[in-house]
Amino acid sequence: AARGDDVLRAMRGMDVALSAVVYHLNVALARAAIASGCHFLDLGGNNDVVDATLELDAEARAAGVTVIPDCGLAPGMANILAARAVAAFDQADSVRIRVGGLPQNPMPPLDYQLTFSVHGLINEYAEPCRTLRDGLEVIEAPLTGIEELDFPPVGRLEAFHTSGGVSTLTRTLRGRVRNLDYKTIRYPGHGAKMRFLLDLGMAGETPVPLGAVAIAPREMLAAMLARVLPHDGPDLIIVRIEAEGRRRGNPARYRLDLLDRGDEREGLTAMMKATAFPAAIIALMLARGDITQRGAVPQETCVPHERFVEELRSRGFDLREEWT
Repeated sequence: AARGDDVLRAMRGMDVALSAVVYHLNVALARAAIASGCHFLDLGGNNDVVDATLELDAEARAAGVTVIPDCGLAPGMANILAARAVAAFDQADSVRIRVGGLPQNPMPPLDYQLTFSVHGLINEYAEPCRTLRDGLEVIEAPLTGIEELDFPPVGRLEAFHTSGGVSTLTRTLRGRVRNLDYKTIRYPGHGAKMRFLLDLGMAGETPVPLGAVAIAPREMLAAMLARVLPHDGPDLIIVRIEAEGRRRGNPARYRLDLLDRGDEREGLTAMMKATAFPAAIIALMLARGDITQRGAVPQETCVPHERFVEELRSRGFDLREEWT
């Protein structure tokens, strides 16, 4: 995926290309898609990379191509569902997005298992987190704002700020939502343990001399997490989106809950399904012409919300919604 000529040859003549590689390659891949006349989407997860991808808007429009970053679970499915919720309000005062991928059988030391890129995981824990506060974009530190969360039948959990999940929502929904944040769900105590590691500098990218070599702490952390954390146990995905505001002139509250487990018969983990299915749906929408906007655009502004939800439900996702 890092060899430009090979990528160009692979994309030419294709309707859509979907990037499922590490996020730092995505800008170059988006450029290759534009040069090839091929629609493009990726699984994203890094704010700076997404911003750079969206800067290709004029080039993509000139080529008649649509480029959509951040199309997995969160960022991805959760962002479209949040934007859909906001669209149902006259004015939304607050939106809270809570998402987690968890082992069904948590084990020490972190009660977590590695279900996607370890580099993407560290990025979420180490980079700045975008939020909306009183209508303004505010940056929060990762692994802060720890709150308790009860999600039957899983039980008591915690959630805290992480980077990347909110993606472009703080900009596309600004003016329609006063307060918005995204937090990752984990089993209780996980956030404090990871905060300790980061406070020691283990997410640093400057190499540290160790005998005859120098190693970036983040690379060491990635290697140790990949070595220590389980990889293949049964997992589950939790999504909760809550919004408050005024609807049809009256105060209203909205909640969407999704709990999904892996499909052992098909050999799919919950994280596989929740990441790949939304991206596949968006790729199919591009190929079929359901998405007509051209340029480099955020998913929540170009993906048809209701059609997207229909496609999720047709793939077995049980989205439970409640208005009060």
